[in-house]
Order: sequence, then structure tokens, then C-alpha cells
Amino acid sequence: MAPSAPEGLLVVDKPAGWTSHDVVARARRLCATRRVGHAGTLDPMATGVLVLGVGRATKLLTHLVGADKEYLATVVLGASTVTDDAEGEVLAEAPPEAVAALTPQRLAGAVAALTGEIRQVPSAVSAVKVDGRRAYARVRAGEDVVLAARPATVGAFDVLAVRPGERRWEVDVRVAVSSGTYVRALARDAGAALGVGGHLSALRRTRVGPYGLDRARTLEQLETAGAAGHLLGLADAASAAFPVWRPDAEQARRLGHGQRLAPLGLAPGLTAAVDPDGHLVALVEERDGAVRPALVLGGPPA
Repeated sequence: MAPSAPEGLLVVDKPAGWTSHDVVARARRLCATRRVGHAGTLDPMATGVLVLGVGRATKLLTHLVGADKEYLATVVLGASTVTDDAEGEVLAEAPPEAVAALTPQRLAGAVAALTGEIRQVPSAVSAVKVDGRRAYARVRAGEDVVLAARPATVGAFDVLAVRPGERRWEVDVRVAVSSGTYVRALARDAGAALGVGGHLSALRRTRVGPYGLDRARTLEQLETAGAAGHLLGLADAASAAFPVWRPDAEQARRLGHGQRLAPLGLAPGLTAAVDPDGHLVALVEERDGAVRPALVLGGPPA
């Protein structure tokens, strides 16, 4: 009998200079399968946690994209750029007297104003679509792009270190944000609030939902040790992200065929249904008087 195709989540520590697609392409080679996708893009300049789905685990990615995320970043105060990061052309530099007027207290006030439930205008070079085209494509084509503000949640915006300079300040921060929040835009808006402009010079994602750097492996580690040994199985991957319910064999069989079950009093939201043999059968949701499969995995690999 041929061995089962690899499947599970692969948590990669993405290197700087690589696109998320580059990492997916490398994982396809390492796992010897085309069936690889990712949950949430990282910019090429950024490093850190990139969650990949391999095999049937690609189906889980849709339900993980909306997870909250955590980052370590360096914000530069004193200059604004086209891209809101260090890779873009400088738009304006603050005069030295404006930078000299910065204080830790003013910085703390600007950070506090960007914490909690906010409305944020995404970076003009984001992947947000404007009339069917990505904003960054329009900017690169020389168009002026103005995006609408959208709600975002900044659960934490902590200043870790400050390095004042005559022309610019460098500020190391930790942020925990809802999906769709742009850390570059936080840097931009903090600088704007302080009257000196701001942009991001470094970004490292340390967590996507429950998957942190402690689970992540570099591409070098995956090349050396093999990716298969670092795959997080479907049941373990789902159990880390969702509450777990263990149906009996008959309930698992019915869920595996996409059938609804009578209500059980499950918690609101998605729940991982793991069968008596420890296989993930489905993600389910109890609503409208029934337990309904939101995603059917069907148990063990074929």
C-alpha cells in the first residue's frame, strides 16, 4: 500500500526577503505535494510565523486566516514613506526641532490613542482591492489611492525600548491585533499624531492565533530534518485553535458524511469534532437547532 500523502499544519519562521509565495513553493518541494497554502500573508521585509496547510489541512486555513496576530516591530519616528515602511521612498522628514520636542510621555499618549477598538486606513500599498485591483498595483502604476477607514482591534501596543536621536527616534514595540490590522499603518498614524511622521523599519510576527514561534521552524531546519516530521496533525492543529468535542463512532460517521446532528449545547462558534480514534472528522457549529458541519474532513487520511 502506498504511504499516505503528507498532511497537517507547518509553522514556518519566514526569513526576510522571501514572499509568502516563495515559502509555499519551497514547502511544496519539501513535502512533495502541490497541495500547500498559507494563512495570512507576510510582507517580504517581515520575518516570523507563517502558517502553512499541507494536504487536507489547506481546508483549515480559511478558518485560521481571521485569527488574531502578535508582532514585534521597530517604528521610526521622524520620517514618513510612500509604503509606510523602510522600503518606500521618503515622503517627508520632520525638522530637527519637531523631533527634539518628542518625549516618552507624548509617545505613550499616541500609542494609547491607537489601542483598543479603532478605525484604521490601510496602507496604500496593501492588498486591499479597489475596483477589482490591488491597492499596491495601483500605487505602482502611479495612481493616487485613498482607502476607506475600517474597524480594527489593537489588543496591546506596548513600547519596549526607545532610542532617541537628533533626527529620528527608533521605538521597539509589541502589538497584538485583530486580523486585517496593518502594523505599518500603526507606525504611520503614531508618527502623524506626534507631528513628525512615522514608518516601520522591522517587523517580526510572533504568533498567529495559537501558533507561536515556539512551534515554528526555519526553512534550513526543514531542509535538514525534513518537513514531514514537523507537521502538526489535523486533530492537534484544530485542537489548538478550537474547543474540542469527541463524538461517538455513529455521530462521527454521520458528520463524516456531512449530516447534521441534534443539538448538544456546544459553545458558540466553531468546535473541532475528534472521533474515538483521535482523527479530526469535522469543524462543527451549533446553530438553528442543530449541530452543523462547517468543514468536513472525514477522519483518517485516505
